[in-house]
Amino acid sequence: MTFPTSSARVVSLGAHIVDILGRPVTGIPQGQGHLLLDEIRVTAAGTAAGTSVDLVKLGAEVVAMGAIDDDELGDFLILLMSRRGIDTSRLARKHGVQTSATILPIRPNGERPALHVPGASPWLELADVDLDAVACADVLHVGAPDVLGGFAGEALGRILEFAKAHDVIVTMDLLQPGEVATLDMLRPLLPLVDYFMPNAEQLCAVTGAAGCNDAVGVIKSICSATVVVKMGADGSLVAGDGPPIQVPALPVEVVDTTGCGDAYSAGFIVALARGWEVKAAAWFGAAAAARVAQGLGSDAGIVDFSDTAGFLAAFGPTVGAIDFPAEVLEVLLTAGTSASARKEKGFD
Repeated sequence: MTFPTSSARVVSLGAHIVDILGRPVTGIPQGQGHLLLDEIRVTAAGTAAGTSVDLVKLGAEVVAMGAIDDDELGDFLILLMSRRGIDTSRLARKHGVQTSATILPIRPNGERPALHVPGASPWLELADVDLDAVACADVLHVGAPDVLGGFAGEALGRILEFAKAHDVIVTMDLLQPGEVATLDMLRPLLPLVDYFMPNAEQLCAVTGAAGCNDAVGVIKSICSATVVVKMGADGSLVAGDGPPIQVPALPVEVVDTTGCGDAYSAGFIVALARGWEVKAAAWFGAAAAARVAQGLGSDAGIVDFSDTAGFLAAFGPTVGAIDFPAEVLEVLLTAGTSASARKEKGFD
């Protein structure tokens, strides 16, 4: 399996959602009462659209594919994504089912209860997918097959088979909290996936396992995919061919956890596309997630690749202890530390 050494070309297929977020929300006022907030944002979100925005910020070229309505929310979502440089020309406009949207009242501790309308996401059809664009991609990222309804059956299977036949790397993430029945839907798809990237809650829910290690074992009994488990404040677990690798979360002050998993996926994919080893890619995913956790919304905090690399490098001895390939370490050093600071931080 090889990745490009230049900017990755990614097709991001799946859930495209408009998020409306406000913080800090300590409760819903009674009756016609009101609550003054510090900040309200509207963002492109979901494990396809949210990941797309972060991918572009980190230097990838992205083509978005998914179903949205021909309503004002759909227009606004296209505006948000296009302004970031995402190719939205392949988004399928449906009629009468509204664009998927979520209202997120963010608590002071960063937790994010959700009020969600599933909307058009499950209306995606095989005919909506541009296979020529998939064939030209380096990576096909499938965001949220668990909310794509019937499309996640034979249609998605055919697309993944097509991707594999054209040497396209396939990554997959989930959206919903998960249930055991989801595994039945995933079972025929997972053998066609290279990197399966759920969070710990989702993985345990769909496998019925009590812990991550057992849950990974269930997935490994179905397929040979590298399983990347996002564990929030506990970091991430990467289970490939060798012993599992655990990477801690970077310690930051959390404002909002919305989109942290999407940011991790984007960072992981971009690092792999640059030829980084899996462990280094997991650290870069952790850095992207930590950046997003420091602001409101699924793309908050991420500026570009260099800034994120510098942010990772700034953690000094923690990062210096990793057995990074020399070229990766040089990227981190160049982006994140001055010559005088390198020795102090344990790099030289």
